Amino acid sequence: MLGMTKASPRSNTVFVMGGSTGIGRGIAQALLGAGLQVVVFSRSSPTDQPGLEGVIWRPIDLTDPGESRQRLDAAVQEFGSTLDAVFYSAVYYGPKRAPLLQVSEQEWRDQLNVNLHGLWLTLAATLPALRLRTPALFVGVSSEVVYNAGPNRSGYAATKAAAASLLDSLAQEEGPEGVRVVQVLPEKMVDTAGIRQRRPATFDYSDYMTPQTFQSITLNLYNSRGEGFHGDSLVVGHNGDAWRVEEAPPASQSKQSA
Repeated sequence: MLGMTKASPRSNTVFVMGGSTGIGRGIAQALLGAGLQVVVFSRSSPTDQPGLEGVIWRPIDLTDPGESRQRLDAAVQEFGSTLDAVFYSAVYYGPKRAPLLQVSEQEWRDQLNVNLHGLWLTLAATLPALRLRTPALFVGVSSEVVYNAGPNRSGYAATKAAAASLLDSLAQEEGPEGVRVVQVLPEKMVDTAGIRQRRPATFDYSDYMTPQTFQSITLNLYNSRGEGFHGDSLVVGHNGDAWRVEEAPPASQSKQSA
């Protein structure tokens, strides 16, 4: 079990990729509440949403790699001198679970561009700035599919597993005194706008986690800059507690309704 770290944050900037909805929104809310300058990258504006008043929004559509590269480079030019943490929560799942041959090539490419290539673009743009603020922090939001490949979600599973491997490799390159790389993932399903689009109107979400569940681990990792957890993947439980995935891997969700 991981305890809270009490280190005080420095005055700085944090990027949250995919911070307008879902887990990214919970992360952005926690960082903003801690008094940090938070820049959210997303397709839709988060600034009129409760709890996100005061964030800086930079529009981005990661399904367009060329434009995304330009927007990320511009943001680093603008905020790079104070950037010392990045949270990558952008994700593309698709409209529903489906067998491989029922998934269009465009959907597969969108999953690649958001879940994997968007992560690569973000790393390429931000690592030089983060390395000037060491110890700095890069957090990727992972998924149980990395550990539980299942039917009817092959593209999502493949891209999330590749993203996790990318960050695992980067952690070995950087070392704990440089840019600390940590991954977090939910123990159970999370009640998000994307999930609600794939569920019937009468679906019961009472057993689902919420994006706010990630706020404790967000502040813990940010305040310590991930000290002691470099290279780890942390499972976040229903009550906000967290543990290393080696201690108790998450259960598969592949048999739940789409």
